[in-house]
Amino acid sequence: MDNFKIIYKILKILEAALDLDEFDKSLISTESMVISQNRWNSLMEMMAAEGYIQGVSVIKSIAGTEIKLGGIKITLRGLEYLNENSLMKKAANLAKGIKDTIPGL
Repeated sequence: MDNFKIIYKILKILEAALDLDEFDKSLISTESMVISQNRWNSLMEMMAAEGYIQGVSVIKSIAGTEIKLGGIKITLRGLEYLNENSLMKKAANLAKGIKDTIPGL
């Protein structure tokens, strides 16, 4: 699966979790996302660094990187990312539809 699709999917799950009292972390696990632990760690670290999510601790050691989730939530910046990507998809689909209906484009 494409990294951006995984990021989008995780953020969508966290957005839906805003309505919940408790979040089931297994919904964004490596198994749920069908990706390796290393890729999951990297993506979670990147999303936290970019300010898309909060409640993530990144622990680096000789053994590697460990990600701890403590009250993980989507941030305002994460919500903006979802909104922008949703609008971009709609614009791309519209452009594709226009191109398909107008010959010569």
